[in-house]
Amino acid sequence: MTPDPRAERTRAKLRRALLDACAQRPLAEVSVASLVRGAGVGRATFYLHYADLEALAVDACADVVREAVDALHAWRGRPDPRSAPPALLAFFEGLPPHAPLYRALLGPGGQGPLGRVLHQDLRARSQAERELVGAPEAPLVASAVAATFAGVLADWLHGLIEATPEEIAHRVWRLLVTLNLSQ
Repeated sequence: MTPDPRAERTRAKLRRALLDACAQRPLAEVSVASLVRGAGVGRATFYLHYADLEALAVDACADVVREAVDALHAWRGRPDPRSAPPALLAFFEGLPPHAPLYRALLGPGGQGPLGRVLHQDLRARSQAERELVGAPEAPLVASAVAATFAGVLADWLHGLIEATPEEIAHRVWRLLVTLNLSQ
């Protein structure tokens, strides 16, 4: 079934309105009424597409999850454990503009609705890639990779780990390479 382009345009307007609103104030201070005014759609239209603001926020942040998963799998061959791939560096460097929104959806330790999506997507991709090359313990290592990355990302966003985007990219990369090579 082909997605309805009108529905996708409406969701895109709502996502953009939410990101714009969250650039001005915390998610907790954004109302559905102000959001639909900013998007130029009706309140009923909002609820046709999303159950609540959190569901819209997770959808609006889904790109960050895809970027994270892609960045962690952007290398080929044997990874250099000392140096994060450029895609992972770019990922961390691109987070600060929307960090308050990410923090609202990704609690310390990787909890929260965005953390659940990140863990699920990263675990699935890691497991599929390990199985593809016949690496042992694919489900176990994939779970460890997903939990480690989501936890470190969340803790860094919440200021529990002090590091620049470049430093955290290299540090988390070394952890993940160690996990992948330990089996």
